[in-house]
Amino acid sequence: MSQKSRQQTAIIVADRFLPGAGVGGVAAAARLAKAGFKVTVFEKNNFTGGRCSLIRHEGYRFDQGPSLLLLPHLFREAFNDVDTSLEAEGVELMKCEPNYNLWFSDGESFELSTDVARMKEEVERWEGKDGFERYLGFLQEAHRHYELSVTHVLRKNFTSLLSMTRPSFLRHLLALHPFESIYSRASKYFWTERLRRVFTFGSMYMGMSPFDAPGTYSLLQYTELAEGIWYPKGGFHSVIAALVRVGERLGVTYRLSTSVSKISLDSRRRRATGVVLSNGESMSADVVLVNADLVYAYNNLLPPSSAAKSLQKRHSSCSSISFYWAMNRKIPELTTHNIFLADDYRESFDDIFKKQLIPTQPSFYVNVPSRIDPTASPDGTDAIVVLVPVGHLLDDHVGKGVEAHGKQDWDFMVSKARDTIFSTIEARTGARGLQDALVKEIVNTPQNWKDVFNLDKGSILGLSHSFFNVLSFRPSTRHASIQGLHFVGASTHPGTGVPICLAGSKITAEQVLEGFGMEKPWDRTRSSDRPKGETRELDRIQSLPLLSNVHIAILICFFMLLTTVFRFAGREGLGEGVWR
Repeated sequence: MSQKSRQQTAIIVADRFLPGAGVGGVAAAARLAKAGFKVTVFEKNNFTGGRCSLIRHEGYRFDQGPSLLLLPHLFREAFNDVDTSLEAEGVELMKCEPNYNLWFSDGESFELSTDVARMKEEVERWEGKDGFERYLGFLQEAHRHYELSVTHVLRKNFTSLLSMTRPSFLRHLLALHPFESIYSRASKYFWTERLRRVFTFGSMYMGMSPFDAPGTYSLLQYTELAEGIWYPKGGFHSVIAALVRVGERLGVTYRLSTSVSKISLDSRRRRATGVVLSNGESMSADVVLVNADLVYAYNNLLPPSSAAKSLQKRHSSCSSISFYWAMNRKIPELTTHNIFLADDYRESFDDIFKKQLIPTQPSFYVNVPSRIDPTASPDGTDAIVVLVPVGHLLDDHVGKGVEAHGKQDWDFMVSKARDTIFSTIEARTGARGLQDALVKEIVNTPQNWKDVFNLDKGSILGLSHSFFNVLSFRPSTRHASIQGLHFVGASTHPGTGVPICLAGSKITAEQVLEGFGMEKPWDRTRSSDRPKGETRELDRIQSLPLLSNVHIAILICFFMLLTTVFRFAGREGLGEGVWR
């Protein structure tokens, strides 16, 4: 029986999800099922989504990982590709306004917003009228980073170094400023240290220092300022749950609480043939798509290899100490999203990324989901999530943790972080009695991230996103020597973050379909959805004239002046001597 005459089968190993990969694996499952595959997803836990899951406690609800939704068009596209929409699946996105409140130790604060009038007021308060003009210049550059990255990176695969030589990409490379840091690019537009910090802290979302992250990533600030920050009602997991339901309607089978022990290969170890479950059961498939932490998968689900050892040596992103606090009253001084930046800005990042510790004075992020979604906590109370970026585990090799008495004493660091957070919030916002209002605390440390989700070194955002860890340098979405084995997630192309992993799920799904010579059904759907008929006159794209009225007037004046000069020269008898 030929390949095209029977239904292809796919296994997605969602065992031990990593940040963002939950949504990537679930989206890939739905897309492949839409294309005609019979898809089975194996998940170690009894829930889907991994870090995109929820923590609940007596009426309080916390997002365990991502708490803000960016690049909403990538989410809409994922649902549209499988013939539905966010709205049709009951997902309601609520816009957060303002985006953030940034709190400084000198008692000042800065409000980031999509409201241009508000941003004009905030920027001019610190850098005057010229400062707002420079802010618009920063937005223009970040806009280019955003549009070029979406078109040439998030929608394209980079399977080899030759992929980076594509003329369509190469001609835009320098415009992306990959060889300059976010901080150095921002310094060209913002002349005060305060605003340089305001517009560079976002690199923490990539698990990088703003002094090391490529300037390209100012696209994160752009999407927040131009498209806004959104929150799914009911928690971030509502998006994943909706994709799971869509997948199940298309025939995807989810086997929860089912762990995979290894990926099955043929006798020559050249093709993936399925998986072996922890209970010894073997499952066969035409293609295996791994959604587990990449370093873990290479070192635990596949035979030993030089590639596995090489991955362990790559730079990883940071980890975090995350607090989930149930408060017995509202804390009105806090908005939905709050940033507290360390005074020793650069030194704090050096402690995280060079010493793998918690800074003496850490920067941290505070999310109050109950501020925008009252269902996150009982009436009159608040649910609070605090994320403190810290260094990753200093493991000698995968699977070996740090000793309790070692350099990274997480019990001590948690205690230190808690005290610092309470004192900092109260000092900068004027809030009082936070410790007395706390009725329940849940904590995740780097060791928890490693033990529960098998994230290598507890790195919550996978491999680093330095220049030599992205594009063609990043691990491929397809295994180099094993056919039928593909990857999706934070440590593969295009990178980390929920919307980025969504884009990656489409790249990987299309790569699988190309391998079987199958068409992409979403391309067919999109083509049939295009509006038919002629474009209305008001909507036609008007080409500008080659010369404006001003240019024409200048040329007329120039020719009149030239004619006058000729006539004057002729009258003086200089025509032949001068003009010939």
